[in-house]
Amino acid sequence: MTNEKEMTKNATKTPPKPPAPKTSRGGSLFQLIESYVRMDVIFENGLPVKYIPHILYLTAIAIFYIGNTHYADRSIRRLDKTKVEVDELRADYTTLKSNYMLRSTQSEVAKEVAKMGLYESSVPPYKVVIKQE
Repeated sequence: MTNEKEMTKNATKTPPKPPAPKTSRGGSLFQLIESYVRMDVIFENGLPVKYIPHILYLTAIAIFYIGNTHYADRSIRRLDKTKVEVDELRADYTTLKSNYMLRSTQSEVAKEVAKMGLYESSVPPYKVVIKQE
């Protein structure tokens, strides 16, 4: 009678799982991780759909983190490049300003206009006064 009850059940027998092979010390990193984390236990009944939102959330955060890191690195490189350009422009400005200040002194102007035949007056200027009637 017990055989009839057992036969009426619609169950399949699962073959016993072979024991996991022992890994030696010379194994790869992935073999070491696999020996500690048993993923086959999680997926033995199929894909656990209840974890998909969590996996998608973590994937989105990882993509955002990677993108943000790339953006920050690119911004830092751009800032460094701009800083070098500003330093070069500041040096050019200082050089041009000192040249302008030197060339605008009275003695330098007198030297430059002497080539054109102009000379500095030795008579002081006088004031023209117009009387109103």
